[in-house]
Amino acid sequence: MTNISITKKSGELAPFDSEKLKQSLLRSGASQSDADYVSEIVIDNIVNGMSTHKVYRLAYQLLRKRSGKVAGRYRLKKAIFEMGPTGYPFESFIGELIKLQGYSVETGVVLDGSCVTHEVDVYGNKKDKTVFVECKFHNDVRKKSDVKVSLYVKSRFEDLKQKRLNQVDANHIFEGWIVTNTRFTVDATQFGSCAGLKLISWDFPANGNLRQLIDSSGFHPITTMHSITNKEKAILLDKKIILCRQLDERKDILLRMGIPERRIARIINEANQIVDLK
Repeated sequence: MTNISITKKSGELAPFDSEKLKQSLLRSGASQSDADYVSEIVIDNIVNGMSTHKVYRLAYQLLRKRSGKVAGRYRLKKAIFEMGPTGYPFESFIGELIKLQGYSVETGVVLDGSCVTHEVDVYGNKKDKTVFVECKFHNDVRKKSDVKVSLYVKSRFEDLKQKRLNQVDANHIFEGWIVTNTRFTVDATQFGSCAGLKLISWDFPANGNLRQLIDSSGFHPITTMHSITNKEKAILLDKKIILCRQLDERKDILLRMGIPERRIARIINEANQIVDLK
């Protein structure tokens, strides 16, 4: 194909990379044949200057026809943004991911530091480690967490850590984390890494980033699903139903929302497919 440029959300033009599209489909669990099929159709329909949103929407629609369960994972990044507009569902979601790593978890808790009290988004404890997690949720994909975030999280972490040093044995590990659904600036990652903070964004670090943590855990948010409406998703999130895997155990909530049993069966089936996809 001739060189085609697509328009990013920022308004900038960038070369369309069909191989990048294909790899994103494969990462979502698409078979090689499905990834090839979707990529070929997109290439045939793309026009110069088309927005990345339209390219993504076309790929998603095509993938849904081939495999609804893979399509749910393909829209994972967008689904995280749909957990807004507040950051509370995102905090609960990150808490679930951390709980899976063996921590007992509290979210939105106020803790004493050595100097002042601090509101901690996610507080995780296990026998040999304590983590204090700052969650930075952004509604705009262009928004990045900058070095000021790393600076203030570092100072808060040291205050919280100092308060607890005499309450544990000498080998106990304390960590300060920052987790964002977008990205960090270069300065933020440089300072954070140098200062001993653990930084996690959609694609940082190369191993252990947010996308990988979600895929490896099977903890996909309900916002990945297409069988429930946006209004229904908002109600479920408000009731702290964050994960697809929770729906099978909370059919009662779906019934109380007035959803017919036949449709509930379709919802549960889609949720289980997204969770169980290997």
